[in-house]
Amino acid sequence: MSATCAISAHDLTVGYDRRPVLWNLNLELPEGQLIGVIGPNGSGKTTLLKSLLGLLPLASGEVRFWGQPLAAVQAQVSYVPQRSSVDWDFPATVLDVALMGRYPVRRWWARPSATDRALAKAALEQVGMLALRHRQIGQLSGGQRQRVFLARALAQAPELYLLDEPFAGVDIATEQTIVGILKELRAAGKTVVVVHHDLKTAAAYFDWAVLLNQRVVANGPAEQVLTDELLQRTYSGQLNLLTAVADALHQQELPARDPYPTPPTRG
Repeated sequence: MSATCAISAHDLTVGYDRRPVLWNLNLELPEGQLIGVIGPNGSGKTTLLKSLLGLLPLASGEVRFWGQPLAAVQAQVSYVPQRSSVDWDFPATVLDVALMGRYPVRRWWARPSATDRALAKAALEQVGMLALRHRQIGQLSGGQRQRVFLARALAQAPELYLLDEPFAGVDIATEQTIVGILKELRAAGKTVVVVHHDLKTAAAYFDWAVLLNQRVVANGPAEQVLTDELLQRTYSGQLNLLTAVADALHQQELPARDPYPTPPTRG
């Protein structure tokens, strides 16, 4: 692990309706890495991100960013939620959404400055969406929406990015664009944490991996963590079946974006 810890969580327990989703979780994530959080549906991946960000109450435990509470470093932390959690009927343009990334770094009552607009446009250009900056967000495709929300995070220019399933339901071109941008951020010394499902791409995408199933099964360099033994433990014996399903879909040349589905559960 690097000398500096970007995120640390100790004795973290979080639940819904008195049912724990994360149980007595301890986790340290290094700075300057591209980190994948991987596990079956219902394992608590989204819950983990929301808990780290204070969006869910903790039953117990504490979270620190660079050794400090989130409130002390809020402007340096950016979050890209799942697209399904966003109201796409909201009357906002692509540029409006990108400008929202500037809110944490300026006074809340101030109008966007010329610098804010320049940074938002630069972020949209980086994700290939500048030409659509005046389009209403509800008129975008799934891949375009994901690019815009990444642009919002880029416009904030934080040190830490948390992305919840950014590749879900997007086309291959969009996925590769996003992966390229995330690797550029890592090369610039930023820390990027990504909830991810596709085990076949995880080793190529991430330097560091967290295997999660209500508890941390493994946490470390990707080449040490993404092993058959640890993945079997994480997926509770489902891995052989899931691999067979993915291989069958591949042989049929079906555009499966999540080759390891499990029955949807909360968390």
